[in-house]
Amino acid sequence: MSTTSASPLLVRSGDAATELAPDTTALQALKALEAIRGQVVAARVNGAQWDLDRSLDDAPDHPDGDDAVEVVAIYGDTDEGRAILRHSTAHLMAQAVTDLFDDVKWAIGPPIENGFYYDFDVAEPFTATDLERIEDRMRELAKERQAYVREEVARDDARTEFADQPYKLEIIDAVAAGEIVSPTDVGDLEGDDAVADPTFTVYRNVRQDGDVAWSDLCRGPHVPSTERIPAFRLLRSAGAYWRGREDRPMLQRIYGTAWESNKAMQAHLEQLEEAAKRDHRKLGRELELTHFPDELGPGLSLFLPRGAIVRQQMEDWIRAEVLARGYQPVYSPHIAKEDLWRISGHLQNYAELMYPAMEIDEAARYRLKPMNCPFHILAYQSRIRSYRELPVRLSELGTVYRYEKSGVVNGQLRARGFTQDDSHIFCTDDQLVDEVTGCTQFALDLYRVFGFGAPSRIAISTRPEKSFGEAQDWDAAQQALIDAVERLGLDYELDEGEGAFYGPKIDIHLRDAIGREWQTTTVQVDFNLPERFDVTYVGEDGEDHRPYMVHRALFGSIERFFAVMVESFNGAFPTWLAPVQATVVPVAADFDDYAGEVADALRAEGARVEVDASDDTLGNKVRKAVTAKVPHVLVVGGNERDARTVSDRPYHGSQRKDVPLDEFVADLVREIDDKVVPDLDAS
Repeated sequence: MSTTSASPLLVRSGDAATELAPDTTALQALKALEAIRGQVVAARVNGAQWDLDRSLDDAPDHPDGDDAVEVVAIYGDTDEGRAILRHSTAHLMAQAVTDLFDDVKWAIGPPIENGFYYDFDVAEPFTATDLERIEDRMRELAKERQAYVREEVARDDARTEFADQPYKLEIIDAVAAGEIVSPTDVGDLEGDDAVADPTFTVYRNVRQDGDVAWSDLCRGPHVPSTERIPAFRLLRSAGAYWRGREDRPMLQRIYGTAWESNKAMQAHLEQLEEAAKRDHRKLGRELELTHFPDELGPGLSLFLPRGAIVRQQMEDWIRAEVLARGYQPVYSPHIAKEDLWRISGHLQNYAELMYPAMEIDEAARYRLKPMNCPFHILAYQSRIRSYRELPVRLSELGTVYRYEKSGVVNGQLRARGFTQDDSHIFCTDDQLVDEVTGCTQFALDLYRVFGFGAPSRIAISTRPEKSFGEAQDWDAAQQALIDAVERLGLDYELDEGEGAFYGPKIDIHLRDAIGREWQTTTVQVDFNLPERFDVTYVGEDGEDHRPYMVHRALFGSIERFFAVMVESFNGAFPTWLAPVQATVVPVAADFDDYAGEVADALRAEGARVEVDASDDTLGNKVRKAVTAKVPHVLVVGGNERDARTVSDRPYHGSQRKDVPLDEFVADLVREIDDKVVPDLDAS
């Protein structure tokens, strides 16, 4: 914000504007503009986050020359304000840890979704008792109303201050060397990426008497003081490698959550408790759906027969749908020569998520595939293509392998080996918006069929820092995504810098039964890979032209979508997906024959049925079927046999007695064919 000691500051917030004296703080400006709303934790000055007590004199200039000051508050589900609150709480936690434990080395502590963490190098792993002590100490410190005070320091001064903190020294030297580090790790850097004398920001927790209680390298901003942290809870601790690399020291990471009120935090804790009950690994074991043996390694899983049936229904549905929508199936191998990934750019931009090369023979090195797109390009290039053929839509259920860091692997939700319902569309620029629209509509249809309704969020992700291509190509591709979403009348947000390295994308999110949001579907527009592989089609003029390439995965991955369904349905799949759709329970051995007739009548219509003819009691047999979350438990005895009826005890809905067998068969077939899904709720 350009100013001199004599010139006033001209600021605005929304429609309000005013002239202020030099050295006015962000908080003073917001009060003068009458812009205070909700629990204000920071400001946004010309787009930059700003501490409330920081002078506007140092703020960046507005590109249009009209300085703007806006609030960053916590109300109405504002993630930006909550992130600042949680980052401040991470500092409070680190201060508590250093108060309670000797010779602690601290690393980084960023905000994350719904919470925060901080990594520490300590002699022994933290215990549950340790977390209780740390949380108690945090509450004591919060009551001291310590201020978060920002200070700029030179590199040498920063090295001196943190001389006994090796992780901070590494960050300081990394900044000076121009290495890329997380914004939460370091302070401000002036000048070029690599400079001899960078300036850092340090945030100090300062007591009421002016004594500095604790300090940390940090970009900020932070809440004004510790009393502005109303609700927090420490959740768990785990090991985490420094900077996510397994060749670096193992640190102890403490996770916590922080909220603007105890009510909001309690709602989140209840959701966490419910989520723990629904964990797909727990339910996968209990319902014999999936298996995660240690012998496979982290991020890899087995589908057991019951889980495989559910997966088969998913795959059968998507296979039938892609054929009906004009896609052509292809199959591709799991490995390819390393040169393929060099041409595609994955080696340059994605190597950290790829498995190491395999030395199979002297002629070439091979890599497990992290994506299917280069294979589909090769399939397209198997012969010369004419404009009359376009769009060409290729589809595959292709298994890929990505080396996710052990700290982020999470069962099937974040796996190292998984199968994508992957398709790639080659089209002209005139066809691009139509194809993106078709992919997005396809995703909406999938969400409806599988019981999730309308998307909870649609985000258009723009060009990342690490990318290929010219700005005008990125702009055109991004506009095609916007046009497609708007054509369908859908609301969307822009996620700046979150696109793939080869093009912008649409990310579609769903909300599950307990309110959690999951990103599943991705639709990407790519103009880079066709260029890198010299993909062409012969146009009406007889000349070669470059097609656009649309990448799309609707489930995202079969494993991830399966896991989301397990947790959202709490293992009680709708009848059309359920591994066992009905269990027939005879009340005594005398009625086993009729139970078999009922099962045969259902199987004749394609239903998946079991008969429990064990010697167990009727009550235990019914409880067993209910525990297995079978959609329909059919009890049959003498009355049912004589009248050729069944008594239906559905998992969802009310019990029905004396239902004619033919009527029940017809009802079940209709329920399966219509893919009826029970209401998703937390019950």
